[in-house]
Amino acid sequence: MSNTVTTMRKHSYLLGLLILFALLGVGIAWAQYPMVTAVGNRVVQKYQQASCEQLWQERAEKKAPSEGAQDAMQMLRTDPQMRAAFVSIVAAPVVDKMIVCGMIP
Repeated sequence: MSNTVTTMRKHSYLLGLLILFALLGVGIAWAQYPMVTAVGNRVVQKYQQASCEQLWQERAEKKAPSEGAQDAMQMLRTDPQMRAAFVSIVAAPVVDKMIVCGMIP
């Protein structure tokens, strides 16, 4: 029984360390790219506040991105660390909303 408890404690410590390192990595990325954090938070807010109907309508309209949005996308394409920071902010909430709205099969 004591081996099982010891093993469980080791696994708990390892999991805790992994979570800590992941959070530190995300924190460093956010501090490194405050603009990405701001834009990412706006994207998340947009998806959280929009109804499914609004998102479907926007998807159907497919407006051309503004010049600022095009510049931001170019920066994300060329900087893998910046892109990772952005994805770490927006991925879970946006994908969750898209699943709820039936936008992802």
